[in-house]
Amino acid sequence: MHAKPIKAAQRTLVASPLAESPTTVDRQFASTLASAIDILACFKAGEYSLGNKDFAERTGLSRSAVVRLTHTLIALGYLRRAPDSRRYRLAPAVLTLGYPLLASMQIRQVARSLMMNLATQINGAVSMVMFDRLHMVYVETARYNNALPTHPDIGSQLPLLTTAAGRAWLSKVSCHERTSVLNRVRLHQPEYYLNHLDGFHQAYAAFEQEGFCSNEQAWNPDTYGFAVPMSKPIDSSLFVFNCGVPVEDGPFKERQAQIGPQLIDLVRSLERVLQS
Repeated sequence: MHAKPIKAAQRTLVASPLAESPTTVDRQFASTLASAIDILACFKAGEYSLGNKDFAERTGLSRSAVVRLTHTLIALGYLRRAPDSRRYRLAPAVLTLGYPLLASMQIRQVARSLMMNLATQINGAVSMVMFDRLHMVYVETARYNNALPTHPDIGSQLPLLTTAAGRAWLSKVSCHERTSVLNRVRLHQPEYYLNHLDGFHQAYAAFEQEGFCSNEQAWNPDTYGFAVPMSKPIDSSLFVFNCGVPVEDGPFKERQAQIGPQLIDLVRSLERVLQS
């Protein structure tokens, strides 16, 4: 059963103090720890090093606070100094944080062959993603077409409102969680929210009818995207399966009619295997 339709009244979202600043409502919130994590989260794909100025601009922290935090993160092995510069790189200890999470997701091993089979059939990539703060993040991927303009890799992020994966996750979660997340997007990414909320509403309506979400070049002009969420969360996480195919392989409507049902079949097959 799909999530309940979005009511018009739910589209007007009210700012939540918790979404804006947890410290205002939670006395147990460790702001220094949160700031250190924010420093590590500043790195984006393709960025090999950042300086204190970059950290300060992206987190809103003072330069002095950034200096103390980077010094501590170096001592703990989560940052290292870039050679011959005053910039910083992520260090191997960051990997040790993520590996236990990935290793515990047995669904990745079960799904891999199904994903590769579909990627081969559609001449594209099939990925498994989950929600992370205001993004979707790859946790497994199978790519058949290496000429795809995007190369999904484990740990890389997808935007929420402009990708099929993000739209599918929002369409499946409860009304309360969807409203809360959209509220946070509005607070922290107001221009992005205003530009793309209508696109999500259209995708939600399509999901109610078809059981999957689509993305006709809204995120990447060279790629079509299609996504299906699992019927229920696994270990409290709702996984979404996402396909990316090159636009040059055929018209959007044709690819949508072909790939959407195939992706639904993959997810339902995986669910049957996990239940057996």
